[in-house]
Amino acid sequence: MNNPQFPDILIWAIPVFLLGIAIELFWLRRRPIENAYTFKDAITSLVMGSGMSLTDLLFKGINLAFLMWIWLTFPHFDLGYTLPIILLALFVDDFFYYWKHWLYHKSRWFWATHVVHHSSEHYNLTTALRQPWSNYISGTVLLKIPMVFLGFHPVLLAFVGGLNLLYQFWIHTETINKMPRWFEYIFNTPSHHRVHHGRNPRYLDANFGGIFIIWDRLFGTFVPEQENEKPDYGIVVPLKTYNPIKVAFHEYVAMIKDAFQPGLNLKQRFLYVFAPPGTCHDGSKQPIAEIKADFIARHPDQAGTPGLPIK
Repeated sequence: MNNPQFPDILIWAIPVFLLGIAIELFWLRRRPIENAYTFKDAITSLVMGSGMSLTDLLFKGINLAFLMWIWLTFPHFDLGYTLPIILLALFVDDFFYYWKHWLYHKSRWFWATHVVHHSSEHYNLTTALRQPWSNYISGTVLLKIPMVFLGFHPVLLAFVGGLNLLYQFWIHTETINKMPRWFEYIFNTPSHHRVHHGRNPRYLDANFGGIFIIWDRLFGTFVPEQENEKPDYGIVVPLKTYNPIKVAFHEYVAMIKDAFQPGLNLKQRFLYVFAPPGTCHDGSKQPIAEIKADFIARHPDQAGTPGLPIK
């Protein structure tokens, strides 16, 4: 079967992104939301998105070539690329996206890339475009290999991966409160994703789904947005800079400094790179589990409430 031909959906979607931002700004002028936008933060997000587009142009072909090598070298199914297969690929890709996103938060090596997207202390449609420049060194392309063996063509995987990211653009907003109840149960929504961007202890490491929220419900990572607790956006240790270079690489610099400080054994150096963010040998930082436990110690009445452990 010949290679399928699909458009680069994210390049074609750039006018949609800009129009969406313009509409959101217009709406916020009519119905202001406190701290929704600041000029410097929005410009930084747009610069990060532009940088990601450039790295895509430079390196996306390498990942595709690798998956094409897998496709051409090893035995596999070939499901083709009819409309039902495209929809199936989109669904299966979102399942693998859930686990990739989970990994981004559970290992510092991957978090060093993904932290860029969480570094804004504002939540708007420009935040959706605040994307890393280092995706192609993280190694997450390896998670696409099972889908290739299942019979999904690498070009199709690139296309549905773009559709997944395109879907997630509109959920980065505070202008939409809740969608209909059935929609909130199945799909990722602004409400669910606001939780994901919150650094409140109960909201940390929650709601990893891309298009569908059902994976979080299934695997126990779903946390609903609480009416009495607005998400506090950003990362646990605030970045406090609008410099795009620092935004892009600050966590890599910190990780290297931590891993190569004198007096550590090999295991400690390994954990500084691959263990959950916040893991350290001297207790000077806290991984997410400890942050949640400390919060419960200070607020025992909150134990067992959404997003927080029983004790």
